[in-house]
Order: sequence, then structure tokens, then C-alpha cells
Amino acid sequence: MTMVIPIGPQHPALKEPEYFRFEVKGEEIVDVDIYFGYAHRGIEETFARRNYKHNIYLSERICGICNICHSTCYSMAVERVAGIEPPERAKYVRSLILELERIHSHLLWLAVAAHQIGFDTLFMLAMRDREHVMDMREIISGGRVHSATNAIGGVRRDVTREQVPKLLENLDKVERSVNYYINLFQTDRTIRSRCEGVGVLTREDAIKLCAVGPVARASGVKTDIRVDDPYAAYPNLSFEVITETDGDVMAKGMVRLREMVESVKMVRQILKEMPNGPLRVPVDLKIPPNEAVQRVEAPRGELLYYIRSNGSEIPERVRVRTPTYASAPSLKPMFVGGTVAEIPIVLWSLDVCFACNDRVTLVDANTGKARVVTMEELRRWRS
Repeated sequence: MTMVIPIGPQHPALKEPEYFRFEVKGEEIVDVDIYFGYAHRGIEETFARRNYKHNIYLSERICGICNICHSTCYSMAVERVAGIEPPERAKYVRSLILELERIHSHLLWLAVAAHQIGFDTLFMLAMRDREHVMDMREIISGGRVHSATNAIGGVRRDVTREQVPKLLENLDKVERSVNYYINLFQTDRTIRSRCEGVGVLTREDAIKLCAVGPVARASGVKTDIRVDDPYAAYPNLSFEVITETDGDVMAKGMVRLREMVESVKMVRQILKEMPNGPLRVPVDLKIPPNEAVQRVEAPRGELLYYIRSNGSEIPERVRVRTPTYASAPSLKPMFVGGTVAEIPIVLWSLDVCFACNDRVTLVDANTGKARVVTMEELRRWRS
């Protein structure tokens, strides 16, 4: 005999509103239904109502944690539509900010994961070290969270020679801490007992369900847009694509921890090899009719932007596919066979970001058919 346990939309295990319907037999999860759409904000529609320049700041608001990934992917998509090539120095600055964002995002994942398993000392330590990265972002851009660095045709912020010593000093602090966390993950019995063999995603399921980012790499799938479809300064940077094979929560954590070490190395290389030159090129916002797709490797995995222009200063269509949207189907095999107590850490092993993932589909309750609602209908209902 089974029973249903609802979790969400509001629940202590969830950092954002979403709904999960777990079917359990005793403590064992035998099935789960996942319902998205509780944090839909209509951003794609808003993209088609603002000009290309204003949309840079809108893209940054899709996700506060990886806002530079969004503005970079958006700016590069517009540049591809318009046939614009940004300067080399701008590409290096973009890669620098992107790797700092990866480090602070993974440290945030570590902190919340520690909290989910009751290891609040580790939560405090990870958040402390994340401050070093936020300080570096503030040194470069003036903003700790929203860096507002990107522009169409390049970047708005530069890295000066006077800033480099402080950046390197903070990098050393972060690297020492990350190496400590790697050792801690491998030796601490609380972490191992809560993470090893939990939330397993096999390599076959990761491929079949199209998982991306650390979720896929933890299952042995060597995929990384920085290598598979290189952009910005990544063709000139040396780094290793980190993979694990076990596919459990421990493997997903180790991928993120080891990726931070690679990111530290890349930031050092960027600061050492950044070429001189301009930061941006002039851009005419009236972009001829065209369309393009651009991908970047966000901290959670592949982020994709599709843009279609129509000759005006406002895009005709912008479509965003976030990493959480791509990896969400992988949650089901990760949950099934586990226990109720494992739900919070298994969910967080995906590093979910529901607000940037959510879409709304209207379904007729009688027929089960989905349909598109026009703006005219929405205005009629509102009035």
C-alpha cells in the first residue's frame, strides 16, 4: 500500500516555490510527479517589448546567481544576429567574470547542500569564502551580485593593473578553502553517509534524459560548452573538464568542488595573458532581419538563447532555455528508490533554480489539451 506526500509549493526543503507529489511505500519513494510554473514572470514576452540594450539588464534579472551568464549569452546572441565581433580584451573580461560567477555559485551550492544535511558549520564556512569572490566582483565592476559588465559589442568594465594584486590575494584564499572542502568531502563521515549512494543518476539515464552541466558530468558524461562550442576567451584557456562516474550526490558535489579549482587556475591565466586593446565596438541597434542561437556553460550547465530580429531596435522573439529546465527530467530516477529523508539533498544536488526555469502552460481540465492564450484574451479576462 502506498501513500502520497505533497511537498511544495511552500516547504522548508524548497528555496523557491514548486510542487512535488511523492508516492511512498513506508519510507521508500516509488514514484514522483513534478509540477513547474509557480514562479513564472513572463520575461520572454518582456524581451519583445524592450530594445536590445535594455534587454541586457532584463536578462541579468532572470537569475541573480548567474546573471553574468545570462547577459553574456544574450549579448553574444545579439552580436551573432548582427554580425558583430567584440574585441579580444572584452572576451577575456567576460571569461574572467564568468569564472568568478562559477566559483561563487558553486560555493553557494556547497553552503545550501551543507544546510540540507544539517552541517551548518560548513554552511557558514562556505558563505564566508563566497564573500572573497563577491569582493573580487565588486573590485572589477562595483557590484557584488549584479555586475552589469556586458554590453552589445563588448564590455563596460575593465580590469586595471592596480586591481590585480588584490584579485590574486583573494584567489589564493579561495583556493586554500576549496582544497580543504575537497578533503572534507572525501573524509567526513556525516557528508559521506548522507551523500554516497544517494540520488544516483546513471550515465545511460543522464544521456537519455539530456542532463547538462555538473549533473551530467557527475554521471561520466563529458560535456561542457566551453569545450564543445567554445566562446569568449575559452579557446585560449587551459582547463580540465571535470567528471565523476558514480552519479550520486557525492559525485555531483565533487564535480563542483574540483571545477572551482579549475576556475581559479583560469582566472589566474586570464589576469596574466589578457591582451591590450579596446573594450567594445560601436553598434547600430537597428539590426537587420536574422536569427541566431548562442550557448554558454553556466554554473548549472548549458544555457541557450535564441533571438530573432526584424530590422527594428526591438527583437521579434527571444527564447531562453535554462540548465534547470534541461536537467529537471533527471530528478525522477534520482528520487525513485530513495527515502523521504533524502528528498532535500537529492533535490539540491541538481542545484535547482526554479524562477529562471518556470514556464506556464494552460491545460483544459476536461480535455487535457494545452493551448496558447493570446494577449487579447488576457486583457479581456483582466477587465
